[in-house]
Amino acid sequence: MKINKVIFIICFLCSNLIFSQISRAIDTSYTVNSAFKKSIKKYPFIEIVKPQNFENITEKKEIIYKEIGGRKLHLDAYLNTSEEVKPAVVLLHGGGWKSGNKSHMKPLAQSIASKGYACFTVEYRLSPEAKYPAGIYDVKNAIQFIKLNADEFKINSDKVAILGCSSGGQMAALIGATNNNHAFEDAKSKYKMPSSVQAIIDIDGILAFKHPQSKEGKAAGLWLGGSYESIPEIWKNASALTHTSKNTSPILFINSQYERFHAGRDDMIKILNSHNIYTQVETIENSPHTFWLFHPWYNNTLEYIVKFLDKIFKES
Repeated sequence: MKINKVIFIICFLCSNLIFSQISRAIDTSYTVNSAFKKSIKKYPFIEIVKPQNFENITEKKEIIYKEIGGRKLHLDAYLNTSEEVKPAVVLLHGGGWKSGNKSHMKPLAQSIASKGYACFTVEYRLSPEAKYPAGIYDVKNAIQFIKLNADEFKINSDKVAILGCSSGGQMAALIGATNNNHAFEDAKSKYKMPSSVQAIIDIDGILAFKHPQSKEGKAAGLWLGGSYESIPEIWKNASALTHTSKNTSPILFINSQYERFHAGRDDMIKILNSHNIYTQVETIENSPHTFWLFHPWYNNTLEYIVKFLDKIFKES
């Protein structure tokens, strides 16, 4: 029975990847402005966090890290100008796995880079274009590309963090929970170095698609390729909680007050505690789900992130 389940998962994922080769569509429903319009109704005092001009960072835009079927995928680099070799932080935007853009992460990438890091915002394929696990493969390929070009970016390839917000947080947690798991590596990739990360920052992203706290439905189904009732093994396979083990990286959870966005978090922490892996939880009270995009919550969010990164990469 277990072998049959594995065969089913492999066949299903292959069919999703074939679909991704022939379909490309763009969903622009989720933007910073749309999140602002939704949130300002309850929080009339909020302000959108804008990009800044930092004197100690340089920016490199639209770097091609992967090409598949004529489709080019890009990343943007925000690099601290220090000559020292730096830890790297890979940032993933949210948008329900169907919408969003790497530009949403620019202010946060700039701010983190200004604190002594090399940051990379990554474009990955979304559900209208490609089903799971294509987006996961994309991000892992981006990590491999960044490591391959460690000298150019002046990074330490053994000190890489993955950060994601909302659906991007779910992906970040899954990527960090599948270190050294070859089933989550793109067999067709030209990059052969490890895609492992050494730290995870999950900003209001779920850890389990099917869980008493979770309310995932249509958006998750579009990304995963079907409803839970039709493909329960895929929903389980795509959940970071399923793969949490001694190989999972230290993790910082930054959560809003809404329980559904950290479904599975406490279960994951219990497993990590059993392996003596560091975890940290910070809650942004009285905020919208998309708090990282807005003042007055942005500065606290940034402070939590930088202190965690410093603890993992600079104090050890």
